[in-house]
Amino acid sequence: MRDETGTRPDWAPPVLRGERLEAGLRTLELDVRRRLDGLLQGNHLGLVPGPGSEPGEARPYQPGDDVRRMDWAVTARTTEPHIRETVADRELETWVVADLSASLDFGTAFCEKRDLVVCAVAAIAYLTAGGGNRIGALISNGARTVRLPARGGLAHSRNLVRQVARMPRAEEGTRGDLTAAVEQLRRPPRRRGLAVVVSDFLGDTSWERPLRALSARHELIGVEVLDPRDVDLPDIGSVVLADPETGRQREVNASALLRKEFAAAARAHRAEVARALRQAGAGHLVLRTDSDWIADTVRFVVARKRGWSGAAS
Repeated sequence: MRDETGTRPDWAPPVLRGERLEAGLRTLELDVRRRLDGLLQGNHLGLVPGPGSEPGEARPYQPGDDVRRMDWAVTARTTEPHIRETVADRELETWVVADLSASLDFGTAFCEKRDLVVCAVAAIAYLTAGGGNRIGALISNGARTVRLPARGGLAHSRNLVRQVARMPRAEEGTRGDLTAAVEQLRRPPRRRGLAVVVSDFLGDTSWERPLRALSARHELIGVEVLDPRDVDLPDIGSVVLADPETGRQREVNASALLRKEFAAAARAHRAEVARALRQAGAGHLVLRTDSDWIADTVRFVVARKRGWSGAAS
């Protein structure tokens, strides 16, 4: 896929399928290391939860601070609201839910949405690596779910990303079940850590309830993967629309009214997804097939680190 000048931008994900898979994975690793390396500063890597569990110093409350960290003893003594800083844990266990259902086998810009899922997992693995940290994954295409145990080391991280990229595409008509995948991650309970759900979050929001339950024990991030055609229908006249998860097809005329209604429905759904993630206490990162996904990740991580430090995000 090319941009308006006929060239592929430098930030576009490499080809991650077929004979070019292994070369694409090597290119992806180099891109992630080169562009995300500046975020690996301070006591912890960019996506590692800042609070941890070991008590640290108290400081005055600032707007935007997590009220669950309120130090009531200091607040009572000083008559001024204070929160208790915490020292980050030395080891972190990260679990990733990678949704590769049929709706992600689609892309009209510089890659398919499933390619961005692989890219997101690669970035998460890199940003949480080292220091005895471990990462595991649940990879689901709707027809089957593959569980990779949480382990440490570069070789394991590379294999995990490779397994996500190699996950077979589901047959047309196979419906994805993000809710079931999140439930599998929640049960049995695991040690406190970081949980990341990567999906396009299309369809209903039945995943909200298990996600809330998951956030009660883990730091949570939702990575929403989008294509321009998920949010905007172009002026192309008559077109056949297909639902890859049901196999249903419908020929429609992309009139101005239909495009307006489609855009309004897409905005409403995205707002509902954002609300559900926010109420579940999850960070929300949006990656698009027509945008620099690494730059978007950098902005998200920087804002996240500022939030944990008490600065305005």
